[in-house]
Amino acid sequence: MDEKVRLLLVDDHTLFREGLARLLEAEYGLELIGSCASPEEAFTILEARGVDVVLLDFDLGTKNGLHFFREFEMRKYPGRILMVTAGMRDADTVSALKNGVAGIFLKHNPPADLITAIRRVARGETWLDSNTMRALVAGSAEEERSRKADSLNDREQAVLKGVFEGLTNKEIGARLNISESYVKALLQQLFEKTGVRTRSQLVRVALERNLQ
Repeated sequence: MDEKVRLLLVDDHTLFREGLARLLEAEYGLELIGSCASPEEAFTILEARGVDVVLLDFDLGTKNGLHFFREFEMRKYPGRILMVTAGMRDADTVSALKNGVAGIFLKHNPPADLITAIRRVARGETWLDSNTMRALVAGSAEEERSRKADSLNDREQAVLKGVFEGLTNKEIGARLNISESYVKALLQQLFEKTGVRTRSQLVRVALERNLQ
């Protein structure tokens, strides 16, 4: 007989946790060795017993699941982590997967899919549904925009400062001793790099970059 997949469930929503625990305990080939609400309780269990898969909620009150995952990795516990969550920001999804989380399962999906996800993660595979893939693409795009925004050259920053001050393209050109058409070209570069579409949104970007 195949060895059972040992599971630890960490979720601070009691009703969901207890319902999922009953589902897992009734599933052939799975063994729920612990169910708890906090990272501290989880680490106590992990000190005593090994697990194959940790089912981890992302929102754990004062700390999120990424804090737990970093501590889990630092302590070098065996096993893999499958996030089971109501939702995550795209940037958090990207960060979780880049840092080694084995998969992200959304709570609104069918229970049968969760069982499939658990078995795949236990085999060393990664679980990515269509929503997670969309978040991964969107989050990566956001990271790219942020990286581009951090790479503004001196002239682009000068144009951004002029926009913040309410100058027209002609006035910005006169200040920088460049043509109005060149100012327009630089503005297009700013729109592309910062991911915004209007001058008013560029003002917000200038505020965030302390260019006032």
